[in-house]
Amino acid sequence: MKPAETSTLFTPVRVGSLMIPNRFVRSATAEFMAEEDGTVTSRLVELYRGLAGGEVGLIISGHAYVRPEGKAGPRQTAVHDDRFVAGLTEVAAAVHAFPSRVFLQLAHAGRQTKPKICGCQPVGPSPVLDPSSGVLPRELSEDEIKALIDAFIQAARRAREAGFDGVELHAAHGYLLSSFISPHTNKRQDGWGGDAERRGRIVVEILRGIKTACGPSFPVIIKLNSTDFLPSGLTLAESVDLAVRLEREGLDAVETSGGMNEAGRGSVWRGLRAEDEEGYFVGNAAEVKRAVRIPVFGLGGLRTFRVMEEAVAAARVDLISLSRPFIRDPDLVRKFRTGGMSKSACISCNKCFNPRGIRCAEVQKARAAGR
Repeated sequence: MKPAETSTLFTPVRVGSLMIPNRFVRSATAEFMAEEDGTVTSRLVELYRGLAGGEVGLIISGHAYVRPEGKAGPRQTAVHDDRFVAGLTEVAAAVHAFPSRVFLQLAHAGRQTKPKICGCQPVGPSPVLDPSSGVLPRELSEDEIKALIDAFIQAARRAREAGFDGVELHAAHGYLLSSFISPHTNKRQDGWGGDAERRGRIVVEILRGIKTACGPSFPVIIKLNSTDFLPSGLTLAESVDLAVRLEREGLDAVETSGGMNEAGRGSVWRGLRAEDEEGYFVGNAAEVKRAVRIPVFGLGGLRTFRVMEEAVAAARVDLISLSRPFIRDPDLVRKFRTGGMSKSACISCNKCFNPRGIRCAEVQKARAAGR
């Protein structure tokens, strides 16, 4: 493979006030590397240092929980208190030793956690049972919703204080903000549900609050479901409409994804696909891009450089988001640029999501065999 420095994938792109050096994004990935209380560890800092050293243009952190009851899993990074700023500062500093940029993903698991993880009854917009886990969430009161909005705003403030270049709101995959947006999980008939505009209100209020607290030039992007893969769930048309609405409120970019636990179809589909089937959310992202002027990130099993390049060159998306390929090879972007690789070696087995810390099972197997 010839060096690819002249590819459109290695041209800079602006996200809000921020210039990203290339079109590659490390999509938010749960690392399972923090302390049990959510404090950043040296292991986590080194993970981010490796991604930045590998020339990933924009690194989005694993989901950081904004309130204790929003914790989704073990050793998840926390951002619900000022005491976590010091550790997060180390992450941002490690990335900024290189040209890469880094955003903190802000999240709340909602009903997609369990009492043994969050230490309480999980919460949601409505008491809709999650059949995949057996969790019946407690319905949030209006005062609790307002407190949650403030929790996201304060988490963004901490991210800015820690030196992060921006934040991403996690409104996908059935987590709390996603469950507010979805008609499948939001059955409210008050100011926070009942129609698409009111279901999206919580995200609008969070976005407005962050722009006020952190300044209008502080980038805020969103990971947004384009579909829940449920008959009663969010539709692509509703997702597009919300993206347009958020753009008017100052949103700086959209990362388009889909799925939730109970649909049996999440965002990381197992198994490799033919090249013409890579990017299973890129088509939906292209629909969003047609409706907005802000950058749109495409994702979904993308492995081949040529496929990624064509998606950007054809203006279907502006940036390429990858998760599992960077677990396999943090140096993937550099290898693409220098011609050392034309396709990620990731086989999409999903064995990398290890609660003891993400790692590629195939790489571990090869090392154990002495290869």
